[in-house]
Amino acid sequence: MAGKNREERPVAMSGTETPLEGWLRGIRFSGFSFVMMGILVLAVVVLAPSLRTYAEQRQQINELRATVQTAQQTVDKLKSERERWNDRTFITTQARDRLSYVLPGDISFLVINDLTLPAAGPSASAPVSTRIQDTKVDWMKSMLASVMTAGLAPEASQ
Repeated sequence: MAGKNREERPVAMSGTETPLEGWLRGIRFSGFSFVMMGILVLAVVVLAPSLRTYAEQRQQINELRATVQTAQQTVDKLKSERERWNDRTFITTQARDRLSYVLPGDISFLVINDLTLPAAGPSASAPVSTRIQDTKVDWMKSMLASVMTAGLAPEASQ
């Protein structure tokens, strides 16, 4: 009977305990929970390198696709250029523009130095002489002297 006289009180939180601490204390782990957490950790350890490799390969694939697209654009441009060169009119136009070719019976006019020269200061206003001038130096003797001087020069020591 002495046990019945004893007053049973409910267990209450101490005054210094926070609700979060009470919630953490109430968590109970079973064997199944530990097994599942172990499997989860193992799955992360096993799959993480594979996922990283997958991400790197996807990035490489995207870079290669961009490279292929650029190459395809270049091929398309070159094909269109080739098609233009298959046209006889285009070839004739290019020959006339680049090589100055003319068809028989055509008259070609070439304009050389058609741009006006800018004024170069006081020498631009000086009158131009119409007389032909002769130089006093014989170019043949000058060239022969230059060749002889270069050929007979002492060898430079290194």
